[in-house]
Amino acid sequence: RTNTFNAVFRVRSVVSACIHEFFQSRGFVYVHTPLITASDCEGAGEMFKVTTIGYSNDYKSEEEYYADDFFGRGASLSVSGQLEGEVAAMAFGKIYTFGPSFRAEKSNTPRHVAEFWHVEPEVAFAELPDIIEIAEALIKHIIKTVLEKCPDEIDFLDGFVQKGLREKLETMLASSSTRVTHEEAITILKKADKKWEFPPEYGADIAKEHEKYLTEEYFKSPVFITDWPRDIKCFYMKQNDDGKTVAAVDYLVPGAGEMMGGSQREEDYDKLVAEMKRRDMNIDELYWYVNLRRYGTCKHAGFGMGFERMLMYLTGIDNIRDVLPFPRTPGNCNF
Repeated sequence: RTNTFNAVFRVRSVVSACIHEFFQSRGFVYVHTPLITASDCEGAGEMFKVTTIGYSNDYKSEEEYYADDFFGRGASLSVSGQLEGEVAAMAFGKIYTFGPSFRAEKSNTPRHVAEFWHVEPEVAFAELPDIIEIAEALIKHIIKTVLEKCPDEIDFLDGFVQKGLREKLETMLASSSTRVTHEEAITILKKADKKWEFPPEYGADIAKEHEKYLTEEYFKSPVFITDWPRDIKCFYMKQNDDGKTVAAVDYLVPGAGEMMGGSQREEDYDKLVAEMKRRDMNIDELYWYVNLRRYGTCKHAGFGMGFERMLMYLTGIDNIRDVLPFPRTPGNCNF
C-alpha cells in the first residue's frame, strides 16, 4: 500500500490494457498458448517439470517414470508460446500472445524471475524489417499511453524513484532507432576507448556493459542489432545466405538494455531439419512444428517482449521483483 507500489501497479494495469488495444486495433488475433508443454522453445533446458508423481524410487528408468505420469510423458511449464504461436499465425495471419512464462534459471539478479509475463506477436508473410517496425511502434505506443494516462504516477516516480524519468520517456518517444548488424556493433565496441570487463568478440553475445555503451554513449538512442551469429541463437531462426548468421534482432534501449528479441523464422523445411540435426535435437518430438514447413508455409516472423522489463523502464524501478505483486525467485515461493 505504499505510494511507490501504488504507482507501479497502476502503471502496470494501464500498460496491460494498452498492449491489447495496440494489437486489437491492428487486426491481430489474441491466442492463448499452453502453459504446460512438452517442447523446449529456447533449447536451454531451464524448465520447471510438471508431474503428479513427485519423488519416487519405484521406477527403474526415466521412461518408466513418465509413462506412469499424468501425461504419459515428460512435461514442463512453458518458457515461451512462440512455437504454438507460429501454428496460429499460419491460420489467422497475425496473432499475439500475452501471458505468463516460466524459467527455472537460478539467477538472483535484479533482472530475472522464475515467473514473468511475455508479449509475443507472430506475423505471417512478414520478414525481419516488418517485425522491427511493429516492435518499435508497440513500445512507442506504450510510452505515449503511459504519459497520457498516468501523469500523476510518472511525476511521483520521477520525484522519488528515478530523477529525469519523464524526460527519459519523452526523449525515447521522440527518438529514432539506429539499426546495425551484430558484426558492426562488435567492430564499434572493439574500437572504443574502453577497458571492458568482458572483451567484445565476433561470434559472441553482447554483454550488459556493451549494451550500455552502444545506447547511452555511442548512438545515444535505441538500437536494433540484427544478423546475429547462428551458433548463439535458436534453431528456428532464418539462416542468412552467408551461412554464419541468422535474421535475428535484439532491441536495446538507453537505461534498460535489451527490451525485446525476435527473428524471422526459418520457413525452409530442409534447412530447419538440418539445423535441428546439427544441434542433436529430437525432431520427432517437434513433428507438429516441422510439419508446418513440410505441408506448406510462408515467410513469417515474430518477437518476444518481457512485460516486467518494460515496466522497469517505464517506472524507473531497478529490480524486477518490485514490478511484480508476487515475485517468484529461487528459494522464494511463500505466498
